[in-house]
Amino acid sequence: MKKPQLWPVIRRVWISAALTATAVFVTWSLVAYRANAEARAAAASEGVVSVDGVWRFTPASDAKTSTLIFFPGSLVDPRAYAPLASSVAAAGYPVLVVELPRRGAFGGAESASLRMRIAAAMSSIPAHHAVVIGGHSRGAVVASSVAARESRLAGLVLIGTSHPRDVDLSGLKMPVTKIVGTRDGLASPEEVEQNAALLPAHTRWIRIEGGNHSQFGWYGFQPLDRRPRIAADEQHAIMISAVLDLLHAIDSNNAQHNAGEFRGQQ
Repeated sequence: MKKPQLWPVIRRVWISAALTATAVFVTWSLVAYRANAEARAAAASEGVVSVDGVWRFTPASDAKTSTLIFFPGSLVDPRAYAPLASSVAAAGYPVLVVELPRRGAFGGAESASLRMRIAAAMSSIPAHHAVVIGGHSRGAVVASSVAARESRLAGLVLIGTSHPRDVDLSGLKMPVTKIVGTRDGLASPEEVEQNAALLPAHTRWIRIEGGNHSQFGWYGFQPLDRRPRIAADEQHAIMISAVLDLLHAIDSNNAQHNAGEFRGQQ
């Protein structure tokens, strides 16, 4: 009687194991990148409108003269950043969260569709407003690219990213804030430091001790991340405070500039 060959059996075992691992990873990712209940509630609150891939968070008062454009991380539900956007809007600043087409997968972060969304968001902002741009993870990569080519910008905030890596932003005159988690498993402090010279010398660095990658948004534990050593609420609060500090400073300067122009026209 002919004995069964060992290699076909091993190959079947490996294929089955690979398919199982892939299924587990995809399922985990679908759950991990989903916005949590707090984020979904913030996205469904009054004053939030989503049109053609742009989520608009409108403040109750229009006294501020700065607007934030924010890009989500790759694969992350854009609603996962609604609490950040809502907090900024509650402070009086309009926020536009621009979705990455296909959530940044399959070239969505470099697509013509994204450039169209960015152009639409920019054109919708009043001419007298200062425009601050920012993003988390892959969204911060997009923000870096926009900052390198867009002359209208007044400020930049990069969260949970080792970028800029592909563009040199060291010559930027605008205020820049870089927010880093010391337990970030996807943008480690070592990788961040390697590209620090590509940011201007006046960059304000916010290093969150114990903060990881996933807790810069309101979603699950992202694959390849490290476990945090700080509560999510505390990490969120530090991040929101840093974003608002940047906006407050820019808004104050912009308001003074607008007032000067008004007096000059009298």
